[in-house]
Parts: sequence; structure tokens; C-alpha cells
Amino acid sequence: MSEDRLDPIHPGDILLEEFLAPLGISQNRLARALDVPVSRVAGIVKGERAVTADTALRLAQFFGTSAEMWLGLQSDYDLRVARRAAGEAIRTRIRPLAA
Repeated sequence: MSEDRLDPIHPGDILLEEFLAPLGISQNRLARALDVPVSRVAGIVKGERAVTADTALRLAQFFGTSAEMWLGLQSDYDLRVARRAAGEAIRTRIRPLAA
């Protein structure tokens, strides 16, 4: 199956399923540990808010991961959503530069 046919996975899904749930960490606890509002964490987990560079740095510090990982997840999600929304229109309207 093509990657464009797969549903985009929001970084919040990864945060919840791979980090919070297995480690038994609540959104409130994570927000306190990251020194951010609970609404920021909740928005990310719900897929309603993007992971910013600032949040990526905080998540990386807390979980012992890299900020690049979190931003990469966000970038991949954004590109997949954009491809679904406008990819075909872009391919038909914009011609590649001739060499």
C-alpha cells in the first residue's frame, strides 16, 4: 500500500500510544513536567494542535528522545495531510522546470 493511501498519523497519537499510556503518565503530569499548559498537551494528543519546536525540545528532554524526532513526526503528518488535500491539484497545475 502506498504511503499516500495510509491515514496520516498525528504526533499526538504517537505521544499517547507509545509514551503516555505505556508509562502510565497522565496529560496533566506531562504538562506539569514540561512546564506548559495542559491545553497544549491535550491539543496535541487530540490531534488538534501541532508539535512546535519549543514543544519538541521539551518532549525530547523529558522522554530522552530528540527534538528532531518530534518535529519529523509533525512534518511527516503535515506533508501527508497536504498531499491528500492538494497533491493532485498541485501535480496537474504546476509543471516541473525543464532542464
